[in-house]
Amino acid sequence: MGGQGELNVGQLVRERYGDDARLIGFTTHSGTVTAASEWDGPAERKNVRPAIRESYELLFHEWQRGDFYLPLRGNEAAAPLENPLLERAIGVIYLPQSERASHYFYASLLRQFDAVLHYDVTRAVEPLERWEREHTAEVPETFPSTL
Repeated sequence: MGGQGELNVGQLVRERYGDDARLIGFTTHSGTVTAASEWDGPAERKNVRPAIRESYELLFHEWQRGDFYLPLRGNEAAAPLENPLLERAIGVIYLPQSERASHYFYASLLRQFDAVLHYDVTRAVEPLERWEREHTAEVPETFPSTL
């Protein structure tokens, strides 16, 4: 994102708080995720495809360490992670059918995060509400706290 002049929340936090901020990345090789297929779409339980070649996710999977925490800031052993590899981003939207084009981008983990948590196989969170959120023109009764 930064290479294209775009900002994300992590970059904004880093700009505001400098060394007081800690940016933690999350990676996974495979599993399930709760995500929509389109903005404002219903939450769905989806299978996460196994990580692809030349990605951090596959590199971490091939280390065969299972789930782990990897500190990056000040860790000389992490220096090879400065070289850009593909990184997968799964968020509100996940489109397995176009995963390479939709969810992978080249990044340097060492430049992006202070640490990484890798979960080799993830399990989707279960939504608290199992129905699609009602969209109306009215302000919710709980505004502005939205509780």
